[in-house]
Amino acid sequence: MPTKAIRRRQYHGEIDDSKDEHLNIYQSDSLRETLLAEHDFKDKSTEDSSQKGQWKIWDKKRREPFCLTYLSQLVNNCIRWIASIVVTSGSLLGRLLCPQSTNQSRKYDKQILLPFSPLQEERLQYLKQRMNVSFDISRVDHQDALKQLWKLAYPQRELPPLKSEKWKEMGWQGADPSTDFRSGGFLSLENLIFFAKHYPDSFQRLLHKRDGRRSEFEYPFTAAGINISFMLTQMLGLQPDGQETKVGNHFLELLELDEMAFDHLYCVAFQLLDTHWLSKHATYMEFNEILKSTLAELEKELLLERVFKIADLPAYRLLNR
Repeated sequence: MPTKAIRRRQYHGEIDDSKDEHLNIYQSDSLRETLLAEHDFKDKSTEDSSQKGQWKIWDKKRREPFCLTYLSQLVNNCIRWIASIVVTSGSLLGRLLCPQSTNQSRKYDKQILLPFSPLQEERLQYLKQRMNVSFDISRVDHQDALKQLWKLAYPQRELPPLKSEKWKEMGWQGADPSTDFRSGGFLSLENLIFFAKHYPDSFQRLLHKRDGRRSEFEYPFTAAGINISFMLTQMLGLQPDGQETKVGNHFLELLELDEMAFDHLYCVAFQLLDTHWLSKHATYMEFNEILKSTLAELEKELLLERVFKIADLPAYRLLNR
């Protein structure tokens, strides 16, 4: 049975010539803004020079002796547990212990935000370090990562040059994929590779648009993935100007249990976006609206009391159909 050909819209210049216009789910509702646009993402790379040329997910080495680290975490967790009991009791002592509840910058958050544990702080800083790495096509490890994504996406096809019209088939907005990374940085490429390696069935379904009745003008797969990476960091308050929120703090609890929680959450978000896309019979011009509704639902799921790990999210089951 022949495969249905899906027509994809040309991504440059047909909607809006402004490539730097922000796609911000919390500030803009205009459907006339550049869809899947590159965000104004400055080069904030703060990598240590000793890490250049290396592409790794997590450094297992600890800077403190194990017993000292464990004791510190144990004491900190006890303090947080006691504080949570006192605060929820509404006592005067609770208000004295947690004066941040009256901070005007957190007036939107009804839940007291407790201090981070040492492990949470460590993993949060590492995630932010990953966010600060800009994609650099001159780096061999970044070139290798891009080539790895192609091989995972098309294992039976020949690897094209780093600049080729064939990259558009994967959903890049031009023949040079490196021009699409300004919003998500190298983290967004890591997210795509993680998706392809850990959830290959879902990755292939979304890449090849195999589920449901597709739109005449489909969203470009990889460009959408870069937007998802960036918007998740906004939702969780991970950007430099982000505020500490209840959903962000709860995510840190998940990160404490799983150092790759952000990458798993990314995969859930991508699959959930495609599910919303199909259920609403959306078209290319509605991508921003679908992205907003996807992240709004994901935020609600992250705040459910029964969610202790990413696999507990109701939307996680979509990845294992």
